[in-house]
Amino acid sequence: MMRCGPRAAGRLGIPVQAGTPAVEAGLVEFGGRVRFRHPLTRSAVIGVPDVKYGEELCAWVKIRAGAEPLTAEKLREFAAGRLARYKVPRYVIVVDEFPLTVTGKVRKLEMREKSVGLLALEDAAAIRHA
Repeated sequence: MMRCGPRAAGRLGIPVQAGTPAVEAGLVEFGGRVRFRHPLTRSAVIGVPDVKYGEELCAWVKIRAGAEPLTAEKLREFAAGRLARYKVPRYVIVVDEFPLTVTGKVRKLEMREKSVGLLALEDAAAIRHA
């Protein structure tokens, strides 16, 4: 059985269970390596708790220096033209910096914890799905 909860959330290739076929967050990331690249962003995609589906996709987006401002809605529209509907992140959080480890890797577990507070998902995080 594959674990998809908070313990595994920091690993590339671990699927996010969002009530649909499993989605690998690394394949969705804005500026990512496989599906599409937005020229003005760098991003990290994580799974955040959801009452109905167990998890939903959340993209943390860092806009490149000197780029025009982008809204979450514009980024979702960009993604919608390139990804299947269930792979488009439900939540988009624009940030100045990602939390990083001392070696420069993105700390996705910390991002998940912060996202729960920023998006007021405490009730969903308290539910334990089978």
